[in-house]
Amino acid sequence: MLLRRLELTDFRNYRRLDLEPYPGLNLLVGPNAQGKSNLLEAIALVGTGKSFRAERDGDVMRTDSAAGIVRATAASRTGEINLACAIERDGRSTRKTFSLNGNGVRYARYLGRLRVVTFVPSDLQLVTGTPALRRSFLNGALSQSEPRYYHELARYRRALQQRNALLKDAGATDDDLLDVYASALIESGTHIMLARAALTAALQPEAARAHDRFAPGERLELRYDPNCPFETATAHDVAAALRARLTESAERERARGATVVGPHRDDVQLLLDGASLEAYGSQGQHRTAVLALKVAEYSVMRERTADAPVLLLDDVLSELDEGRASAFLGEMGAYEQAFITATHLPKGLSAAGRTARVRDGTVEWAAC
Repeated sequence: MLLRRLELTDFRNYRRLDLEPYPGLNLLVGPNAQGKSNLLEAIALVGTGKSFRAERDGDVMRTDSAAGIVRATAASRTGEINLACAIERDGRSTRKTFSLNGNGVRYARYLGRLRVVTFVPSDLQLVTGTPALRRSFLNGALSQSEPRYYHELARYRRALQQRNALLKDAGATDDDLLDVYASALIESGTHIMLARAALTAALQPEAARAHDRFAPGERLELRYDPNCPFETATAHDVAAALRARLTESAERERARGATVVGPHRDDVQLLLDGASLEAYGSQGQHRTAVLALKVAEYSVMRERTADAPVLLLDDVLSELDEGRASAFLGEMGAYEQAFITATHLPKGLSAAGRTARVRDGTVEWAAC
C-alpha cells in the first residue's frame, strides 16, 4: 500500500498543502513545532479516522476555519482509492465525515482502506499505562485488518452500555433483559477474545525477532491476559468461560451497578527476560520494546491483508543509544513506505530515502 498524494486544508498549521510522497523512506526534517508531526497526524487521521494526539476532533482544525480536511490518494493491490476525512464546525460542536472515491460513507466502511502503523512518543504508555491502552492497541490493529472485528467490538460496547445502565438501576428486576444483554456480550465477546488471542500469538514471534535485532540478548515476550481465562482457543470454550464468569459475578455486578467481567477488562503482559517490563525495564528498554511491537504489528498486518500498511514514525530515534538506533535504521529498507520525523538528518540514513525540509507549514523536497 502506498500513499500517492496528501492534501491538507486548514489542518493544524497548514493552510493548504499538496504533497506527493515517495515509495520507500520519506524523511521529514526540521526544527521542532514546524509541522512534522502534524503531517504524520494527518496521514493517521485520513487512514484510521482518528488523531493519535488530539483530545477533541476540533483540535486539528485551524482556529479561524470552518472545516479541516485531509484528502489522500492511495494505491493498494486492488487499485487506487481516494479518501477524505473532514471535520466541520457545527455550532459549539464538530462533525466528522468520511468519503471514499467521492461518496460519503459510514466509518465502518471507511476503516481499513488506508492502513497505518504509528509510533509516537506517547506509545511508551503501552508499557507504563493502563490496560485500556493495551486493549486499544489490539483493537486498532484488528479493526484495520478485520472488518468483522470492528462490528463485533461496536456491538459488544452497545450491549455493555445497555447492561450497565440496567444494573445501575437499583430497582431493576428485569432478569430476562439482563440475560439478553449477557447473550450479546458472550457472542461478540467470544469473537473479540479469540481475535485478540490470535493476534497476540502472531505478534509474539515477530516482536521477539525484531527486539533481538535491536537489543541482542534480551528476550521480549507478549502474553494475552484475558479477564475470563479459557482452556483452549475455541469458540465453545471461550463462550463457556465468559458465560461462567458472568454467572459467578451476578451478585457482585448488582452491588456495583456495572459489568465487572469480560474482554473490556483484558490486558496484555509485556515481559523482558521473564520479568515485568514496566517494573524492571529502563526507559530505553521500554522504547525498544514498543518499537519491536510496532514492527511486529506492521509484519502481521502485511501478512494478514497481503498489503503492507504505511509506517509512521514520530521522533523514533530520540533516547535510543547508538547501537539500537543503528539496528533500527538498518530495518528501513524492508518497508514499502515509511515516514520518519527528525530535527536533523540522521547519520547513515540520508542515502536510504527522500528528504523533505519542513518549516512553518511548508514542505520542500530536497534535490536528489
